Amino acid sequence: LITMPFPPRVFVREYLKINVLGTIPYFVDGNVKMTESCAIPKYLVEKYGPTSLQVKPDEPEWPDYINWIAHADATLTFPQTVVLRYTLQEKGRADSAAEDYGKWYIARLRLLDNTLADGREFLCAGRFTLADICVAFALELGTTFGFDKTKPRTTWNVSARDLLSSQPRPTKKKARDTFKKRASRPSSRC
Repeated sequence: LITMPFPPRVFVREYLKINVLGTIPYFVDGNVKMTESCAIPKYLVEKYGPTSLQVKPDEPEWPDYINWIAHADATLTFPQTVVLRYTLQEKGRADSAAEDYGKWYIARLRLLDNTLADGREFLCAGRFTLADICVAFALELGTTFGFDKTKPRTTWNVSARDLLSSQPRPTKKKARDTFKKRASRPSSRC
């Protein structure tokens, strides 16, 4: 891992020679270069598995699995990037866009609410998978914007914590502590 000031495309100009987008994450595995948060762990389990984190195409809930992974990035994380940009990086430039995308993100939690309303412990396949990790990351990211306080006593307080607590206790605590430490610093990792 390499720590850089955030956003790296602004503060570490030479990073653009490595990743033309200047975004994080940026993952390299031999000749493979990847920039999408949820595609990277999917690549890892498919290339270096087998692992129970992966749901295989012959499993009945495989479509749900791939949908949740895409949903985490495209539907839950994307609006937060707009909020991040216009509340932390470019304050005053597009305040209404940031506010609107924050509301849009909260509204998109409905699918998660509906899916977990039946009391299931995991999003799909009856076990902890990459889908849970990707969605839980998006939810945890939302705590940096206070979205957990915006939507009390629903998915945020119940389901998200359940997803995060699906890991064995020491792993969960370490993951949360690491994320909170990193999130509290104005730097990024690639």
